[in-house]
Amino acid sequence: MESTASQTRRVALVTGAGSGIGRATANRLLEDGFTVVVAGRRPEPLGALVEEAKARGREALAVETDVRESASVDALFTTIEQRYGRLDVLFNNAGVNAPAVPMDELDVEVWRNVIDTNLTGVFLCARAAFRLMRRQSPQGGRIINNGSISAHAPRPFSSPYTASKHAVLGLTKSIALDGRPFQIACSQIDIGNALTELSARMQKGVLQANGTVAPEPMVDVKHVADAVGYMASLPLSANVLNMTVMATNMPFVGRG
Repeated sequence: MESTASQTRRVALVTGAGSGIGRATANRLLEDGFTVVVAGRRPEPLGALVEEAKARGREALAVETDVRESASVDALFTTIEQRYGRLDVLFNNAGVNAPAVPMDELDVEVWRNVIDTNLTGVFLCARAAFRLMRRQSPQGGRIINNGSISAHAPRPFSSPYTASKHAVLGLTKSIALDGRPFQIACSQIDIGNALTELSARMQKGVLQANGTVAPEPMVDVKHVADAVGYMASLPLSANVLNMTVMATNMPFVGRG
């Protein structure tokens, strides 16, 4: 019989948790009382996050994972099930971009890396989460995919990233539909210009659809983490199917 502690524990998994949006969201979920499994390819920042959580009296577990590899993802979920017995929330956050070059200059291996990470990685983690959430007791859970405003409109020279995020949008809707009989909700958050170490360069200038280069407004990554925290807090009878969090004045609705 499960202990009272295991019955009341809420477990969340954040992929790509070593920095940026993933790290901010993991910290938000920790503050909300979740036990958080943080996954990524770099063990050092994951370990630092775990130690910081421990210092605040929170519980986190770091698992080095490559979401592109099915064996690595399976090992991650085996660890989660053996350690905690269930998973309540998956934030599918791991992702990469590609150099902004005309598509005829794009190396096919760069294309494959983006698709393998941003799409196949989301599928592999969602599949494993779905499998666990379907058989655990109580049944069900929530899968939140990190899409992008590029799931709706591209930037110049962004074919692999844009294609991967358009595909994630379709995958999100399919999971939301297929999860209904099993109390599995699926959501997508589309983020525009969250300020992280990797995106700070956008303040200096980004190629626009008209060929100019212009700086773009950014939004504090905390607001993204807060949005994911809200989505994760909902009962399984309610769902935010799709949410856009963006810098108010960024050129999204006026692209082109």
